[in-house]
Amino acid sequence: MSKKIGWIGLGRMGEAMVTKLLKAGHAVHVWNRTASKAAHLAEYGAKIETNKIDMASCDVVFTMVSTTDDLKEVLFGPGGLVSGAKKPQLVVDSSSISQEGSAEIRARLEGLGVAYLCAPVSGNAKVAKAGKLLVVASGPKQLYELAEPYLQAMARKTMWVGEGELARIWKIAHNTMFGVIIQNLCEITVLAEKAGIPRNVFLESINDSVLGSMYTRYKTPVLSNLNFDQVTFTPKLLLKDMDLGMSAAKAHGVPMPAAAATRESIARMVGHGHDNVDFAILLQETANDAGLQIKSLNLQIPDGLSS
Repeated sequence: MSKKIGWIGLGRMGEAMVTKLLKAGHAVHVWNRTASKAAHLAEYGAKIETNKIDMASCDVVFTMVSTTDDLKEVLFGPGGLVSGAKKPQLVVDSSSISQEGSAEIRARLEGLGVAYLCAPVSGNAKVAKAGKLLVVASGPKQLYELAEPYLQAMARKTMWVGEGELARIWKIAHNTMFGVIIQNLCEITVLAEKAGIPRNVFLESINDSVLGSMYTRYKTPVLSNLNFDQVTFTPKLLLKDMDLGMSAAKAHGVPMPAAAATRESIARMVGHGHDNVDFAILLQETANDAGLQIKSLNLQIPDGLSS
């Protein structure tokens, strides 16, 4: 496969991922709806495109956008990637979208002679910048093998889980667990603090127990210092993913009572208007419900991501 690569979508995740790809020495053409967000990538060797359709000459184009509708728009909408006579060989999508939406997009792309690989990730922009993403892909195995060198440049590990949209199910399951864990972590942290254990001490103990993980460790600084303006993932996006999880559970006949309760808690948080903050503000919401006033501890706490 030619090394002419395209990238569409420079939100927090997209920007972090394509930067790793560029720093690995790959030549990448980039496009973003807000062009100014792409300009700084030129210093790493990116070629900034002003029109999506100009990316069609690339052999492989990666997409990282927010929703199924966003993906359809950049691919099939006016001036979209595959709306002209020239088309890329392969689209690799890392967005968090539904299994059904992904299957529809696959059918439309394949009908146009464009191959399609799902490649969602585990981790936020900070994890991506640290080179610690996990990429989980699905689609034809030979396509995964073609894209694997590029995926490896952005991640600590890549995996192929099977054909079709199975990676979408993986991502939905992953982010549903993501929501349930933050819900429970906030609950038990408030319980411990209200009982008298300093918040940072309790979180450190969880991180060093059998329950600790990369996730609990990198959320510890924000949970300790309450700097929710340092956004990694918004409540609205988490609610979208919880809804995808509940929809998948219904489709497959799987009861998920813990996820259902968490979904309602996240919906309540969104209803309180927390639009442009980190989802970890759930800790503040939980403390308020418990009648506990929490304050920033103003501590220097490692997030476990730096080597």
